[in-house]
Amino acid sequence: MITGELKNKIDSIWEIFWTGGLTNPLDVIEQMTYLMFIHDLDVADNTRAKESAMLGLPHESVFAKETKIGERTIDATQLKWSVFHDFPAEKMYSVMQESVFPFIKNLHSNKDSAYSKYMDDAIFKLPTPLMLSKVVSAMDDLYEQMERLQETDARGDVYEYLLSKLSTAGVNGQFRTPRHIIKMMVTLMDPGADEIICDPSCGTAGFLVEAGEYLRANRKEEIFYDKAKKDHFMNHMFNGFDMDRTMLRIGAMNMMTHGIDSPFIEYRDSLSDQNPDKDKYSLILANPPFKGSLDYDIVSTDLLKVCKTKKTELLFLALFVRMLKVGGRCACIVPDGVLFGSSTAHKAIRKELIENQRLEAIISMPSGVFKPYAGVSTGILIFTKTNHGGTDNVWFYDMQADGLSLDDKRSPVSENDIPDIIERFRNRDKEADRSRTDKSFMVPVKEIIDNDYDLSINKYKKVEYVPVEYPSTDEIMKQIMELDAEATKQLIELQKLLKND
Repeated sequence: MITGELKNKIDSIWEIFWTGGLTNPLDVIEQMTYLMFIHDLDVADNTRAKESAMLGLPHESVFAKETKIGERTIDATQLKWSVFHDFPAEKMYSVMQESVFPFIKNLHSNKDSAYSKYMDDAIFKLPTPLMLSKVVSAMDDLYEQMERLQETDARGDVYEYLLSKLSTAGVNGQFRTPRHIIKMMVTLMDPGADEIICDPSCGTAGFLVEAGEYLRANRKEEIFYDKAKKDHFMNHMFNGFDMDRTMLRIGAMNMMTHGIDSPFIEYRDSLSDQNPDKDKYSLILANPPFKGSLDYDIVSTDLLKVCKTKKTELLFLALFVRMLKVGGRCACIVPDGVLFGSSTAHKAIRKELIENQRLEAIISMPSGVFKPYAGVSTGILIFTKTNHGGTDNVWFYDMQADGLSLDDKRSPVSENDIPDIIERFRNRDKEADRSRTDKSFMVPVKEIIDNDYDLSINKYKKVEYVPVEYPSTDEIMKQIMELDAEATKQLIELQKLLKND
């Protein structure tokens, strides 16, 4: 969560837009997103050039020496943020309007790419050179502040804070998943170089970006020294769907800034018949909407066969099972109600995961994880699609701390269960003898079935009660009378002092 000086800098940029006449919050967010993308494109291009030089690989800058904008041929280095941000206001405005914006709109010649799809209708809306100059200067200050803070998630926090300014935020159950939770889920799933990864409710593509960053850090040589695997990484590995074009535009730019050339990011209602995907993906990472509007009539009939409901969180679980190929894995965030709800649909989806697939883990998260934007209690559900069962024991973990305070401030604290969760999940074979009073333990599948497929950790966790010895009633009464006598004595002394006055 953004606090202090960083928050003030974003608020001051917002005020520049507002006083300059751009008062629609969605317009402000879109324009800031474009400007952030232009800035990040410059930084990312320089970073990739350095990485390529270190690896001895060829690198072609997106800012080649000359580029065509319409009928004009211009020096593309003039389109770099680090160059044009020093221009006088009038020149900066004309370069931005006539060259930089057309350049980023046509950055991908492939009109089928995610980036091209969602940039086609992008419009540069800043009305005056002075306003652009002020915003660019303020954004330079913002980036300097982010660099000083040296927080890896500062960019995500900026997006989160911007989106929080939308009055419609959360109407469809959308709220940003904290980056450290995304990172934990990706690390738990440990994606490989051949994965086909999907987030069917991708928003700004946080899960896909983090999966890409994890692969760069942990599978660099395997991917980038193999031509076929590099092509797969750049063009076929990452897939995301959403129903919000603004989110898709941000997501496409986010992926491209992080070095993914052609992610398949598409406008799609994942729960409807327009989503034909079946037995396709090897890994699904998602935080699907928990609430919001749902057109029951267009929900895919094969999902309703698994669980007949209007609850999006249950339908998305049925969807994940359908979209995964056999052997494919899923890590998704669900509201606690999914784990213990007593309706027929709740039980049906839990039975599907336990009896027909292989349910592996339930990580119960504290309710403060999504504060200040939501106080809902959630869990992470991890399973593998088998279509033939295979659930023997389910690993439960009672996460009590995530490194941040669980109030609205979300300040850093020393308590953090995430490293322990990762370590224990990777060594679940050693968890069998853990006591039910510990943070993590195994529960046999038969016990879960006998409990009506209840997956709430409180159903299985044992609380260790430490007996507390209290004084006897006579002792307590004696202490009260002594205190009462002492109080009376003090009152008499006070009365004497008042009479003497």
